[in-house]
Amino acid sequence: MPSQTTEKDSLDLAKSILLEPFGLDEPALIRAMGTIFNHQVDYADLYFQFTKNESWSLEEGIVKTGSFSIDQGVGVRAVAGDKTAFSYSDDISGRALEDAAKATRTIGRQGEGKVKLASVIKPVENHSLYIPNDPLQTISAAEKVALLEKVEKLARAADPRIVQVMAGLAGEFDVVLVARSDGVLAADVRPLIRLSVTVIAEQNGRREMGTSGGGGRYGYAYFTDELISHYVNEATRSALVNLEAKPAPAGPMTVVLGSGWPGVLLHEAIGHGLEGDFNRKGSSAFSGRLGEKVAADGITVVDDGSIRNRRGSLNMDDEGNPTQRTVLIENGILKGYLQDTLNARLMNMAVTGNARRESFAHLPMPRMTNTFMLAGDRNPEEIIASVKNGLYAANFGGGQVDITNGKFVFSASEAYVIENGKLAYPVKGATLVGNGPDILKRVTMVGNDMQLDSGVGVCGKEGQSVPVGVGQPTLRIEDVTVGGTV
Repeated sequence: MPSQTTEKDSLDLAKSILLEPFGLDEPALIRAMGTIFNHQVDYADLYFQFTKNESWSLEEGIVKTGSFSIDQGVGVRAVAGDKTAFSYSDDISGRALEDAAKATRTIGRQGEGKVKLASVIKPVENHSLYIPNDPLQTISAAEKVALLEKVEKLARAADPRIVQVMAGLAGEFDVVLVARSDGVLAADVRPLIRLSVTVIAEQNGRREMGTSGGGGRYGYAYFTDELISHYVNEATRSALVNLEAKPAPAGPMTVVLGSGWPGVLLHEAIGHGLEGDFNRKGSSAFSGRLGEKVAADGITVVDDGSIRNRRGSLNMDDEGNPTQRTVLIENGILKGYLQDTLNARLMNMAVTGNARRESFAHLPMPRMTNTFMLAGDRNPEEIIASVKNGLYAANFGGGQVDITNGKFVFSASEAYVIENGKLAYPVKGATLVGNGPDILKRVTMVGNDMQLDSGVGVCGKEGQSVPVGVGQPTLRIEDVTVGGTV
């Protein structure tokens, strides 16, 4: 459970790391924003960040690589209308802050700012969703190596057909502080860990791969012996299933999607199209469709960045706004978009706490956090049993989508042919081809087994990557185009 650490504790820690060592305080931040407001701008913010990263990888029974990095800096942004000026520096100092502030004034005209600059910035309260500890310090280097060696040993012992094991351990300690021209001062201390397991199985000259893993906003103690065994067993099981897989069928058919990670299809094919910037610019397939029916009855999709300890969760977004649960589609009706401050203001909508940025050197934009479909009322066994002939996609690998029209292509990493309501045999090479807005209307059964993924998601947008979560229940979808090998 998260500790009783308060937002004030996080703010004090952020100040001690990001301001005090460089002789900065709240008046210095106000002065920097005052420099920006010598010109006509609507809004400005300062984003300070300190990040420690480490990663360890094991291959061929040996921990071959380990890396460690520290990065810090400040991003300065000014907004006037729909124009944004941005400057950043990896030097945190009064001089660097002032220079960056001057560089952002190019978008404003001479004269006093249109919006009054707050004379005082005050702390605001946000969530306390995770313990603000440094996960890199929670176990020793020797224990990290031993953890990876344990993965190797368990996987090798799981089945004699396992011929190669690869494992990776990664941790991050991220401290951010946001000061805004409207007087908000907010901070977040964000731990993040991840363990990945990949195995290769060989039989009769054929090799197949299986992967698993997970993580979240914890310390490394989260990876208990039981959880490590679960990851190894899942990776091993997947590889061995694929050893028996036959070529996938092709053509239009009924498809059943498994729960959990298959929600990545929902994330890519629908979620990106519900981000505010795409809809403000009219480039999304969902633009201008609020209040319209965009999915079948019983489908409700939400984005929730306030779930405890989840990989995609944040105490606050990267503009200092608290994260929240936002209903995007309710019972098939489009209800809202994901918004940052800029797009919400220009669209005359409420901010949803979805402004995210990869680092201080990047501009924030509306992004997903944990995006998932709510459960229905059908047992997953009942859904599979209802299909005479079709495909069950239990897990996915990669995929791609065109935001403008919602068209997607996704590869199933584990799939089975359904015959007479039963899983007949595993298949390899199955891809799902379709249109996000269209496929939502083809859902005919929604399972009662909604679950989130194990904590491995990374989302890319305009060159920026951020951690996310996905999820869904088991779904039956009609007339999906399946690309196969036969």
